Amino acid sequence: MNTEHFGRHRRKIMPSVLPVHPGEMSDYAALSAYATEKATVLNRHVLGYGDLAEDEWSALGLAAPDLEALRGYRLRRIRQQLAAFDLSAAILCDPLNVRYATDATNMQVWSTHNAVRYTFVALEGPVVAFDFHNCEHLNAHNPLVTEIRHGVPWFYFESGPRSAELAQKWADELADLVKAFGGGNHRIALDKCRREGVAALERHGITIHDGEEVMELARAIKCNDEIKAMRRAIAACEAAMREMEHALVPGITEWDLWAFLHAGNIRRGGEWIETHLLSSGPRTNPWFQEASARQINEGELVAFDTDLVGPYGMCCDISRTWLCGDGLPTNEQQALYELAVDQIEGNIQMLEPGRTFRELSHRGKSLPDDCLANRYSVLFHGVGLCDEYPAVPYPADWEAGGYDGVLEAGMVVCVESYAGRHGGYEGVKLEEQILITDTGSERLSTYPWDARLMGRPR
Repeated sequence: MNTEHFGRHRRKIMPSVLPVHPGEMSDYAALSAYATEKATVLNRHVLGYGDLAEDEWSALGLAAPDLEALRGYRLRRIRQQLAAFDLSAAILCDPLNVRYATDATNMQVWSTHNAVRYTFVALEGPVVAFDFHNCEHLNAHNPLVTEIRHGVPWFYFESGPRSAELAQKWADELADLVKAFGGGNHRIALDKCRREGVAALERHGITIHDGEEVMELARAIKCNDEIKAMRRAIAACEAAMREMEHALVPGITEWDLWAFLHAGNIRRGGEWIETHLLSSGPRTNPWFQEASARQINEGELVAFDTDLVGPYGMCCDISRTWLCGDGLPTNEQQALYELAVDQIEGNIQMLEPGRTFRELSHRGKSLPDDCLANRYSVLFHGVGLCDEYPAVPYPADWEAGGYDGVLEAGMVVCVESYAGRHGGYEGVKLEEQILITDTGSERLSTYPWDARLMGRPR
């Protein structure tokens, strides 16, 4: 296992400026150092986002985030939450929490179901990143990562019937870190882990706290540089949405239209799209139909939810509904659209620091009775690297799963609406992304409402 500390190989990173090769006859260590430095200056997070995205951001006056400051802030947030819960360390297995702690990516979607990447964060001590086979160089761009090691692959695909044995090996190594840097405190946070791993840690006398709670609370408050990153990600998302709307003509399939959003996201350095939510005509009611091979017809509504992880790993969760073709909407289409816009705009007005989740739920603008059966799952939810804490349901759903809390400056929330009548033909999905400021709120998403569906000419 490679446990080499890469810190001594680090210098000021100059993208694409390759190090000098030490010579073919160099020893193993020198070649390893060269390979690591070469990979680091060519790391996607070092190379940046390219001319298309940068030119668009420049035209909009969107400044770049300071990634060193962003990474330092996130590590402090984790440690603040560890201290608040009297925990000595966190073991993070969720790829988004690993990203938050290290700002390193590696097969993000694949690693959600193949748990080989994880990170140890000490309250007082090192950040140790464990990555996939021969992938240590993917963390080397971040000087806050103290040490980089091979992960122990104990998921069944890799380990087969040796899973329990390798889970114990995984736990032994992590327990050694807890004992070395925990100061005698064996209480830790663990976010996602199969029961074999939990049991193996507990055999070392380690007490486990809910790591999801720790990380959701840490991630909830964004620093200025995270907001800069999010502004850029939203701008890239909305540029892809414009390409998508331009491509919307009668006869295009839902899949072909959806592909424009995927392509636009990737071309601007985005990462993936979490869902497949685009539907047209009768497939817009009820909501949550996934995109299909269906052809979109003249005069039909087309509704979608971006659910997009864009540049910097920031989530852009924006929904729009458009009218296909050059005609005018029906009275029902316009009525549904006005219901959704009124709900969104009314609920945005409630957003300010100090507002409780209960208030947002019970005082928020609702929908007519004939639309409530099809209501969206929440009125508001947090957003950062993905959909995050908090989630604020409708009053009817409060007893089943609602919880209270308070909006704080630096949170980013999405305001949701789905307006579709029970047993109706079509529906309208809208969503806006909003920053909570010191004095109120600021709309981060800027894509306009559909003019014709608002009753205005194009």
